[in-house]
Amino acid sequence: MDHKKSLELYIHIPFCAQKCLYCDFLSFEAEKRLQVEYMDQLRSEILSSGPWYEDCRVETIFIGGGTPSLLEPEQITLLMQAVKKSFSVAEGAEITIEANPGTRLSKKLPVYLAAGINRLSLGLQSANNEELKRLGRIHTFEDFLKGFQSARMAGFTNINVDLMSAIPGQSLESWKNTLKKVIMLKPEHISAYSLILEEGTAFGRHYLENGQGNGQAAAQGADPGQGDGAGLDPLSQWPDLLGEEEERQMYYLTRSLLEEAGYHSYEISNYARSGFTCRHNIGYWTGKEYLGIGLGASSYVNGRRFCNESDLDQYQKLDFSLDGLEQLHGEIHVQSRKEQMEEFMFLGLRMTEGISAAAFTREFGVHVDSIYGDVLRKLTEEGLLVRNGRYIALTQWGIDVSNYVLSEFLLETGSED
Repeated sequence: MDHKKSLELYIHIPFCAQKCLYCDFLSFEAEKRLQVEYMDQLRSEILSSGPWYEDCRVETIFIGGGTPSLLEPEQITLLMQAVKKSFSVAEGAEITIEANPGTRLSKKLPVYLAAGINRLSLGLQSANNEELKRLGRIHTFEDFLKGFQSARMAGFTNINVDLMSAIPGQSLESWKNTLKKVIMLKPEHISAYSLILEEGTAFGRHYLENGQGNGQAAAQGADPGQGDGAGLDPLSQWPDLLGEEEERQMYYLTRSLLEEAGYHSYEISNYARSGFTCRHNIGYWTGKEYLGIGLGASSYVNGRRFCNESDLDQYQKLDFSLDGLEQLHGEIHVQSRKEQMEEFMFLGLRMTEGISAAAFTREFGVHVDSIYGDVLRKLTEEGLLVRNGRYIALTQWGIDVSNYVLSEFLLETGSED
């Protein structure tokens, strides 16, 4: 009998053709030579890591970035060969690669399939070319359509499309148009996220540090080296952010249109046709162990969290044949029981189904009410949570104010005993 533990792999490709104006991921432009050198080192990390996880079976793999599809397709083939050589990959494992429609996909997609990749995640964001330009994306909606068609022709039967609402200047009608155009294509999965302003991004500098609509101040503080305004009007002409009510209306519209079209809302921002939920992401939200490989990648294994070296020069110098893995992982944080409980609630409540009281008991040996009874009663009375049999889930109003709801599950030291 096979007693191997389940493990997820995340593999980080940090390269992109152009930094999007809202992006705070670890990604950057790099010449081909550096890309090849990084992929060589990445494979060394994979081959050195595998023996430490002989008791694990890899159930899902997610190749993200950055823009993995920027690489020459042969690099993806070599990457997958290294993974399969070093790790025990389950038959039928979900293997996803992120792709940008602006990276000439037609000849790459068949290579991905041949390498064992069976799920494609296409970053569209918007069907409106002006909105794409405003985000700093390198592709057009027409590029996306070509990429989607190429994926179907290549044989991909599991495609996700990433969308973004609350783009500055976006209207409810424009968002509705994007949703309808994507629905017509019938992808298996749709991720529909609302724009989040992050510090250090071009959008963050403009809208956070200098105040919404303060174009003159933003223009003075812009860093040309970060691509601010690439392909855009001057910063002084950037539109204002949408208000909370407009964002809420977009969320309601998203859920209504997608569910009407046969997409099940299984997480706050994710929708899938029957049988096509993203197993990899569900693993994150339900506390499965995952190993991050590559520059800056995060891991959660045996109750321990660690993050890989995030400086490219330092990463490239590591010798994985010696003690490179120890240097790569740096400081390891062992989660306390309190942190594990909090995270169980934070992540689990993102799922439409909610958290299972029985699963909480199995995980921690106590009933959820013995730890969170007062909080659960309070939030239920406020109409923010609902208890459906064995599950505890956010109501629609709870989703609207989810940041507040989730903050209520922070425990005081000692309260988990």
